[in-house]
Order: sequence, then structure tokens, then C-alpha cells
Amino acid sequence: MYQKYKNVEIVKPGGLELKDRLVGVQRVTKVTKGGRAFGFSAIVVVGDENGVVGHGLGKSKEVATAIAKAVEDAKKNLVRIPLSKGTLPHEQKGKYGGAKVFIKPASQGTGVIAGGAVRAVLEAVGVHDVLSKSQGSSNPHNVVKATFDALLQLRDARTVAQQRGISMEKVFKG
Repeated sequence: MYQKYKNVEIVKPGGLELKDRLVGVQRVTKVTKGGRAFGFSAIVVVGDENGVVGHGLGKSKEVATAIAKAVEDAKKNLVRIPLSKGTLPHEQKGKYGGAKVFIKPASQGTGVIAGGAVRAVLEAVGVHDVLSKSQGSSNPHNVVKATFDALLQLRDARTVAQQRGISMEKVFKG
């Protein structure tokens, strides 16, 4: 699922204390010759609030079952995100479908300045201070995936130094 990103650490859920956040539940309808058949679709974000996060989608005839399926799916897609002192290492843009998300590190005490689906993802990751802007589509599925796109592109200083083949001091001088 995360093949296009470099340096993405995929995490196994064993031993982690994961908290789930419901992003949205939609009622979906299938029209058949016998009338309308109603079902539910749920999108959930799970995270340990310490850099590990995942998202999942569940569908069922009942809301509770759809949420449970979404949580199980999210636990299969966990990744580690580099954080630095409760915020992000640098600003980043993410895009998925028609949704665009911009996330920017903020000074301590700022809080999570984000709305809806972006806030759910950032709080599940464990970011305490961040500024964000969501543009384009407000579809929660696309906004969550755009936020993940931005988060998966983040790199900490050690990774940058290794990729460039230079010392940590040179990363901060340049």
C-alpha cells in the first residue's frame, strides 16, 4: 500500500496501545428490484499517539459492525511517522484525489489547528502543535488519504543526513 514512499517503516500492531478515532460513517443505498437495501460505510484512524498511525475502511449492514471492520483494517495498515518534540520535522503538502492538505510545524503551546479528518489523523499520530490547511474536496476518505500522503513524505534530520551521505552538523548548517 505504501510502495511509492521511501523510508516508510511499516509497524505490526502487537504490543502497541492503539486508540481508534471514528472519522465518518456514511449510509449507503443499493437499489434492487425489491426496493432499497441500506448499509453503512465507516472510516477510522487508529494510532498510539507516539508516531504510529493507520487508517481503515469497513462496510456492513450495521454501524457497529462497519466500525469494527474499519478498526481491524486500520490495524493492518500501521506506519511510523517521524515526530520532533510534539510537532512535525518540516512543512509538507499532501494530495489524494481532489483533496489537498498542507501541514506545518508550530511552536509549543499552539495546539492542533486542523479541522475534521485532518485533526483526527494528526491527533492519532501524537502531534500536539501543528498548523494545517485543507483545500479542494472535503470528502473524508480523500482528506484522510491526503493527510497520510503528507505524513509519509516527512523525513527527520537523521534520515536526510543518511540519504545525502553527510553528517548531522552539515544538515543543520545548510
